[in-house]
Amino acid sequence: MELNELLIDLFGRVDEHVHEAVDGLSAEMLTATIEQGTNSIGWLVWHLTRVQDHHISALLDDDQLWQSGDWAARFGMPSDPDNTGYGHSVANASKIRPENAQALTDYYDAVAARTRTLLERITAEDLDRVVDERWDPPVTLGVRLISVADDDIQHAGQASYARGILERR
Repeated sequence: MELNELLIDLFGRVDEHVHEAVDGLSAEMLTATIEQGTNSIGWLVWHLTRVQDHHISALLDDDQLWQSGDWAARFGMPSDPDNTGYGHSVANASKIRPENAQALTDYYDAVAARTRTLLERITAEDLDRVVDERWDPPVTLGVRLISVADDDIQHAGQASYARGILERR
Protein backbone atom coordinates (compact mmCIF):
# COMPACT_ATOMS: atom_id res chain seq x y z
CA MET A 1 0.00 0.00 0.00
CA GLU A 2 1.31 3.43 -0.90
CA LEU A 3 1.37 6.23 1.67
CA ASN A 4 -1.27 8.30 -0.07
CA GLU A 5 -3.52 5.22 -0.29
CA LEU A 6 -3.19 4.80 3.46
CA LEU A 7 -4.18 8.43 4.09
CA ILE A 8 -7.07 8.20 1.63
CA ASP A 9 -8.34 5.12 3.47
CA LEU A 10 -8.01 6.90 6.83
CA PHE A 11 -9.97 9.95 5.73
CA GLY A 12 -12.45 7.74 3.84
CA ARG A 13 -13.43 6.18 7.15
CA VAL A 14 -14.43 9.64 8.36
CA ASP A 15 -16.75 9.86 5.34
CA GLU A 16 -18.54 6.70 6.44
CA HIS A 17 -18.87 7.87 10.04
CA VAL A 18 -20.25 11.26 9.07
CA HIS A 19 -22.92 9.78 6.84
CA GLU A 20 -23.88 7.15 9.41
CA ALA A 21 -24.24 9.85 12.05
CA VAL A 22 -26.54 12.19 10.12
CA ASP A 23 -28.25 10.46 7.19
CA GLY A 24 -32.01 10.55 7.59
CA LEU A 25 -32.09 12.81 10.65
CA SER A 26 -34.51 15.71 10.82
CA ALA A 27 -33.35 19.28 11.47
CA GLU A 28 -34.83 18.90 14.95
CA MET A 29 -32.74 15.79 15.68
CA LEU A 30 -29.63 17.49 14.31
CA THR A 31 -29.96 20.35 16.79
CA ALA A 32 -31.17 18.33 19.78
CA THR A 33 -28.76 17.66 22.63
CA ILE A 34 -28.52 14.66 24.90
CA GLU A 35 -28.32 16.88 27.93
CA GLN A 36 -28.15 20.62 28.48
CA GLY A 37 -24.67 21.90 27.72
CA THR A 38 -23.68 19.10 25.32
CA ASN A 39 -23.04 19.54 21.61
CA SER A 40 -25.64 18.58 19.06
CA ILE A 41 -25.03 16.17 16.19
CA GLY A 42 -25.30 19.10 13.79
CA TRP A 43 -22.66 21.07 15.66
CA LEU A 44 -20.29 18.09 15.92
CA VAL A 45 -20.40 17.35 12.20
CA TRP A 46 -20.31 21.04 11.24
CA HIS A 47 -17.27 21.52 13.49
CA LEU A 48 -15.30 18.53 12.21
CA THR A 49 -16.00 19.68 8.66
CA ARG A 50 -15.02 23.28 9.42
CA VAL A 51 -11.74 22.15 10.97
CA GLN A 52 -10.94 19.98 7.95
CA ASP A 53 -11.92 22.78 5.54
CA HIS A 54 -9.89 25.35 7.48
CA HIS A 55 -6.74 23.24 7.75
CA ILE A 56 -6.77 21.68 4.28
CA SER A 57 -7.41 25.06 2.66
CA ALA A 58 -4.38 26.45 4.48
CA LEU A 59 -2.29 23.51 3.24
CA LEU A 60 -3.45 24.25 -0.30
CA ASP A 61 -2.98 28.01 0.18
CA ASP A 62 -6.54 28.49 -1.06
CA ASP A 63 -9.84 29.88 0.23
CA GLN A 64 -12.00 27.68 2.40
CA LEU A 65 -15.02 26.13 0.77
CA TRP A 66 -17.07 27.65 3.63
CA GLN A 67 -16.45 31.03 2.04
CA SER A 68 -17.85 30.00 -1.33
CA GLY A 69 -21.39 29.21 -2.32
CA ASP A 70 -24.21 29.22 0.20
CA TRP A 71 -22.71 26.98 2.89
CA ALA A 72 -22.98 29.48 5.72
CA ALA A 73 -26.59 30.33 4.90
CA ARG A 74 -27.49 26.64 4.99
CA PHE A 75 -26.32 26.61 8.62
CA GLY A 76 -27.83 29.92 9.68
CA MET A 77 -24.36 31.41 10.07
CA PRO A 78 -22.26 34.22 8.66
CA SER A 79 -19.40 33.12 6.42
CA ASP A 80 -16.64 33.79 8.95
CA PRO A 81 -13.52 31.85 7.88
CA ASP A 82 -12.14 31.93 11.44
CA ASN A 83 -15.21 30.33 13.02
CA THR A 84 -14.50 26.61 13.17
CA GLY A 85 -16.30 26.03 16.46
CA TYR A 86 -13.11 25.92 18.51
CA GLY A 87 -13.85 27.48 21.89
CA HIS A 88 -17.57 27.76 21.27
CA SER A 89 -19.71 28.37 24.32
CA VAL A 90 -23.00 26.52 24.69
CA ALA A 91 -24.75 29.61 23.32
CA ASN A 92 -22.45 29.75 20.28
CA ALA A 93 -22.82 26.04 19.59
CA SER A 94 -26.62 26.31 19.70
CA LYS A 95 -26.51 28.84 16.84
CA ILE A 96 -25.31 26.16 14.42
CA ARG A 97 -28.58 25.13 12.82
CA PRO A 98 -28.18 23.09 9.63
CA GLU A 99 -31.26 23.28 7.47
CA ASN A 100 -31.21 19.48 7.14
CA ALA A 101 -28.91 16.46 7.09
CA GLN A 102 -28.20 17.05 3.41
CA ALA A 103 -26.62 20.43 4.22
CA LEU A 104 -24.16 18.67 6.54
CA THR A 105 -23.30 15.88 4.15
CA ASP A 106 -23.10 18.18 1.11
CA TYR A 107 -20.63 20.47 2.87
CA TYR A 108 -18.68 17.54 4.31
CA ASP A 109 -18.55 15.74 0.95
CA ALA A 110 -17.24 18.87 -0.81
CA VAL A 111 -14.52 19.29 1.82
CA ALA A 112 -13.68 15.57 1.75
CA ALA A 113 -13.33 15.63 -2.05
CA ARG A 114 -10.89 18.52 -1.78
CA THR A 115 -8.95 16.66 0.92
CA ARG A 116 -8.80 13.54 -1.24
CA THR A 117 -7.35 15.60 -4.11
CA LEU A 118 -4.54 16.71 -1.80
CA LEU A 119 -3.98 13.19 -0.46
CA GLU A 120 -3.77 11.67 -3.94
CA ARG A 121 -0.58 13.60 -4.68
CA ILE A 122 1.21 13.41 -1.31
CA THR A 123 4.55 11.67 -1.11
CA ALA A 124 6.49 10.48 1.93
CA GLU A 125 8.91 13.37 1.50
CA ASP A 126 6.03 15.87 1.68
CA LEU A 127 5.11 14.77 5.20
CA ASP A 128 8.18 16.37 6.76
CA ARG A 129 7.44 19.82 5.30
CA VAL A 130 6.76 22.37 8.05
CA VAL A 131 3.30 23.88 7.58
CA ASP A 132 2.86 25.82 10.83
CA GLU A 133 5.73 27.47 12.67
CA ARG A 134 3.57 28.87 15.48
CA TRP A 135 4.14 25.72 17.55
CA ASP A 136 7.19 24.30 19.28
CA PRO A 137 8.12 22.05 17.63
CA PRO A 138 6.78 23.37 14.31
CA VAL A 139 3.95 21.34 12.79
CA THR A 140 4.72 19.23 9.73
CA LEU A 141 2.27 18.23 7.02
CA GLY A 142 2.19 14.69 8.39
CA VAL A 143 1.36 15.83 11.90
CA ARG A 144 -1.32 18.22 10.60
CA LEU A 145 -3.02 15.50 8.58
CA ILE A 146 -3.05 13.09 11.52
CA SER A 147 -4.39 15.86 13.76
CA VAL A 148 -7.26 16.59 11.36
CA ALA A 149 -8.11 12.90 10.94
CA ASP A 150 -8.00 12.32 14.71
CA ASP A 151 -10.25 15.31 15.42
CA ASP A 152 -12.69 14.26 12.71
CA ILE A 153 -12.88 10.65 13.89
CA GLN A 154 -13.47 11.67 17.49
CA HIS A 155 -16.25 14.11 16.63
CA ALA A 156 -17.90 11.72 14.16
CA GLY A 157 -17.91 9.07 16.89
CA GLN A 158 -19.46 11.52 19.33
CA ALA A 159 -22.14 12.36 16.75
CA SER A 160 -22.93 8.66 16.25
CA TYR A 161 -23.09 8.12 19.99
CA ALA A 162 -25.45 11.09 20.40
CA ARG A 163 -27.63 9.77 17.58
CA GLY A 164 -27.94 6.39 19.29
CA ILE A 165 -29.05 7.99 22.54
CA LEU A 166 -31.48 10.42 20.88
CA GLU A 167 -33.08 7.64 18.80
CA ARG A 168 -33.80 5.64 21.94
CA ARG A 169 -35.70 8.43 23.64
